[in-house]
Amino acid sequence: MRVLGINAIFHDPAAALVVDGTVVAAAEEERFSRRKHGKRPVPFSAWELPELSAAWCLASAGIDVDSLDAVAYSFDPQLCRDAADLGLSDPWDWLRVDYAKRAPQFLAAALPRLDPEKVRFVPHHVAHAASAGLAAPPAGDDTAVLVLDGRGEVASHLAGVYRDGRLSPLYAQQLPHSLGLLYEDLTRHLGFLHSSDEYKVMALASYGTPKHLGMLRELVRVTDDGGFHVERIDWASMAKARTADGEMTDDHADLAASVQARLEEIILDLSRWLYDASGGAGTLAMAGGVALNCVANARIAAEGPYRDVWVQPAAGDAGTALGAALHLARELGDRCVPMTGADLGRGWSDEELEAELRRAALPYTRPASIAAEAARVLADNGIVAWHQGRSEYGPRALGHRSLLAHPGDPDTTRRMNDVKGREQFRPIAPMVRAERFAEIFEGVYPSPYMLFVHRVKPEWQDRIPAVTHVDGTARVQTVHPDTAPAVAELLAEFERLTGLPVVVNTSLNTAGRPMVDTPREAMELFGSAPVDLLALGPFAVHRRALGGGR
Repeated sequence: MRVLGINAIFHDPAAALVVDGTVVAAAEEERFSRRKHGKRPVPFSAWELPELSAAWCLASAGIDVDSLDAVAYSFDPQLCRDAADLGLSDPWDWLRVDYAKRAPQFLAAALPRLDPEKVRFVPHHVAHAASAGLAAPPAGDDTAVLVLDGRGEVASHLAGVYRDGRLSPLYAQQLPHSLGLLYEDLTRHLGFLHSSDEYKVMALASYGTPKHLGMLRELVRVTDDGGFHVERIDWASMAKARTADGEMTDDHADLAASVQARLEEIILDLSRWLYDASGGAGTLAMAGGVALNCVANARIAAEGPYRDVWVQPAAGDAGTALGAALHLARELGDRCVPMTGADLGRGWSDEELEAELRRAALPYTRPASIAAEAARVLADNGIVAWHQGRSEYGPRALGHRSLLAHPGDPDTTRRMNDVKGREQFRPIAPMVRAERFAEIFEGVYPSPYMLFVHRVKPEWQDRIPAVTHVDGTARVQTVHPDTAPAVAELLAEFERLTGLPVVVNTSLNTAGRPMVDTPREAMELFGSAPVDLLALGPFAVHRRALGGGR
């Protein structure tokens, strides 16, 4: 079966292609359109489709539109109710629903020759659940699945269990109660962009004290049936509303810390309820935007009852394109194959990369090992733009579109945030060879998708200060030589030169822009930022060769 998955309804439009139960391509529209998150999550944008990413998914697999067996759209308008009945203040929500109903016709216009009858609606949270439960590594037993986000059609949460590839829902929390919308409201109050900057709130929380936790325990609480209630919260009573360019105070950090702490408690309670309700499933798979909260994920893994916790690397709405396709493929009779990596986007051959370098008239070399070349620049405290293989699906840079730096220099954090144009309270993350993880960090292992925080062992905190956050943690990516040989070689060579088996890894972009995808975008970033080496496939472009830098 050939199933194309589409996410378009709220934000992060994306497309994914599943062939005979295997994910062969998946990409977010922002990587093509260069609009961060693809669009804003307003009803008036619900008609906008991931036309470019959908066309690429099909072309990359050599599949014609008319040979598709089905198209899965990750929202079911037939489940919707009036926003006022749901307790939501959104007078234009009816327009979003109307656009969703017309999605088959919109898709047929965007993808010529597509039969609108092939478009099937998949409930939003079922798509999220499938992106986790059907894509997770085989567990050997039942897999519990927990979905938490802002909203779907009528709910904000789904708890269920996968048995033999089939989802049995156990509970869904009805709107307006929503942990995702709670965190969005806090994000907005703190002067950040909601449905975009929630990760900044998580980072800010580490600088504060949860002094309002007692009040929040009264306002945000679990229910006996596996759900939760969120009462109206007067944010201004705890911290003054901040403008986007306003001063960040201790009150703001304390409020962020308080909400973060309560979120962790609630999710932990929900996961425990699900464990009992599912009959003691050994694995928990998670999705939904809230599942990108790596601090909460780490706490669930450490304190929850599950043997394993797996989080979909594209846990936000982009991942529902993948989940919808997997769900429909399973419904049509395919056995779904677990994901083996997030490198599901565009890639370029060596010949294509070299042609791009020649077109740009950049001086370049082809060293014997680009990994060793990059390691030498890093050991000299340089910054490397690393563009290798297929791009990542999801918000994390995982060694395909990355900015790399030296973790042993305390000034690296400032330098990297300056390069990217980010707030200085934002942490940067480490990548480490898998076999060295236990020597340096404590926490979930393996961690190939940077979706958990880990404790940096005390004897290492002064050795890798750039990646040790203010609370002594780091969001680690473990690198396995069999799945990421070039990065593993880079780490080994960097350790040989410096004695440190860790390298700084952050996304290859600047603030407010999508992650770099194409070679041209990589060259543009290299030309506009103080980066010392562009490692473009096997080719090296040094800043010094352009008459500047080291």
